[in-house]
Amino acid sequence: MDLYGRDLLCTQDWAIEELEAVLELAVKMKRDRFSDRWTSILKHKTFLMFFYNPSVRTRQSFEAAATELGGHAQFLEPKSMRLKTATTAGETIEDAAKVMSRYGAGLGIRILEDKIPYYGAGQELLEEYARWADIPIISMAHDKFHPCQGLADVMGLREHMGDVRGKKLLLTWGSGALARSWSSVQEALLISSRLGMDVTVACPEGYDLDPWVIETTRTNCEVNGRTFDSTHDPVAGYEGADVVYSRNWVTSNAYVDGALQKQAEIEIAMQHTGWTCSADKMAKGNNPYFIHPMPVDRGNEVTDEVASGPRSIIVDIAENRLHVQKAIMALTMGST
Repeated sequence: MDLYGRDLLCTQDWAIEELEAVLELAVKMKRDRFSDRWTSILKHKTFLMFFYNPSVRTRQSFEAAATELGGHAQFLEPKSMRLKTATTAGETIEDAAKVMSRYGAGLGIRILEDKIPYYGAGQELLEEYARWADIPIISMAHDKFHPCQGLADVMGLREHMGDVRGKKLLLTWGSGALARSWSSVQEALLISSRLGMDVTVACPEGYDLDPWVIETTRTNCEVNGRTFDSTHDPVAGYEGADVVYSRNWVTSNAYVDGALQKQAEIEIAMQHTGWTCSADKMAKGNNPYFIHPMPVDRGNEVTDEVASGPRSIIVDIAENRLHVQKAIMALTMGST
C-alpha cells in the first residue's frame, strides 16, 4: 500500500485499509519508540507547520514526531507572513503552496474558531493548499475535521478495549465557556462509525452538527449493521454506553457577518444546565471509558472525578497523537 504524497484532511477520505495501515504502524512505533528502524525515515526533511490558532499538544506532538523520525518541524505563524487574505494584499495560496513544496516534505495546517469568517472556510483553505501543493497537506485540526485526533482516539480505545466493533459511543455536548469548533467531535463520529461502533449523539436543541457528517455517520453505521441515535436529553444517552465523549461545541449560528460570536456563544452555552458529565451519569453506562481531545474544561464539560478517574484515558490518547502522527508522516512523506 503506497500512501506517499497523500493529503489527510479527514479520515473519511481514506479507505479503511489505509487507516488500519496507519494504526498498525503507530502501534509498532509506540512499542519500539526509539528504535533505529524509525530514526532516519525523515532524515534531512522538514515538516512545515502553519498555526493560525495556538496549541499545546498539537505543536509538541508534531515537533516530537518529526524529531523522532530524524527530521525537523518548522513552526510558522501566518500572521507574520505576507499572505493574501480577504482584507489584505499578499501572496496567493497558489504561489505559497508551490514555493513551500520546494522547501518542505509536508505541510500541516491548524485553523479553527475565530480565525475563520464562516464554518467551512478552514476546509476550503486546506483544499486550496492541497490543490496547488506537491507535498502532503495534513490537517492539524480545522473547522470541520481533526483526523489525527480521530486516529489517536481509536488507538487508545483499542489499547483498553480491544476490538471496538459493537461497542457504543456516546458523544455528548458538554457545558463550557470555550466556544469550541466541531472538528474533533465530527471526526470521532466518522471514524467510530466506520469501525463498527454504535453511535449516539446527545446535545441541546440548536447544537446539531454538520448535516453531512450526521448523514455520513448514519450511513457508516448502516453499512456496518450498527445503530445511530440522537437525543436532546442530557442523561438518556448514557444508558449502555461503553465510551463517553463529553465536549463543548458551538451552535450552528455561531458565525455572523464574518466573525465568530464567541461571547454570545459562551452566554448561550452557560444557560444550559445538566450537561456536565458526572460519575452518576457514567454509572448508567457499561462501565464506560471517558475520552476527550483536551484541553478539558473541568467542572463544565466533565467533573474532576470522571476526568481524573480510573476509566479516563485522556492522557493515553494525548500520547497517541505522537504515535499516529509519526505513522502518518512516515507513510506520506518518508519511506518505511
